[in-house]
Amino acid sequence: MKRIALLLLIVLLSLLTACGEPEYNGNISYEVQDFSFTNQDGETVSKSDFEGDIWIADFIYTNCQTECPQMVYNKQKVERALSDAGIDDVKFVSFSIDPEHDTPEVLKEYGEVRGIEFDNWTFLTGYDFEEIKQFAVKSFKTLIEEMEDDTFVHGINFFVVSPEGNAINKYNGYYMTDEQVDEMVAFIKDML
Repeated sequence: MKRIALLLLIVLLSLLTACGEPEYNGNISYEVQDFSFTNQDGETVSKSDFEGDIWIADFIYTNCQTECPQMVYNKQKVERALSDAGIDDVKFVSFSIDPEHDTPEVLKEYGEVRGIEFDNWTFLTGYDFEEIKQFAVKSFKTLIEEMEDDTFVHGINFFVVSPEGNAINKYNGYYMTDEQVDEMVAFIKDML
């Protein structure tokens, strides 16, 4: 009788474990902090707005003449590759690290000039520099520093964020080959 009860307990625990949240095996595991920022349309956007979605986050600024244009281009490549793979529900989130300059209007124009569709791509601002700096460190373990010449040093990674709001994988968003785009798409496809 004890063996049957033990066997039933093991089966029950196995079933309960299988019903939990999915586990994603990426190269990082960072809990994204709650936030409430302003998008390119002047609307408030919070972390909860992305609950249940896979999203790709990065940190850029519109006056950047070095890494940021290439990062945006590479993110568009990822977006096209996901669409070609039949995956159209991934969200793209770009946090501005120059909130003093990057107003919602500036971010909207920046996206429009690059042909970005805002139905799944969000540019965020509406905080001060110290707030986004701390958010980047706490949520994504990425550094941001303002330089004396009004430029910024910042991380160049794309972060895949799980539907539960955890950054689970990162990719170099500046030096991104076609093979790395394919790898990122395959990783996201495995999550679905």
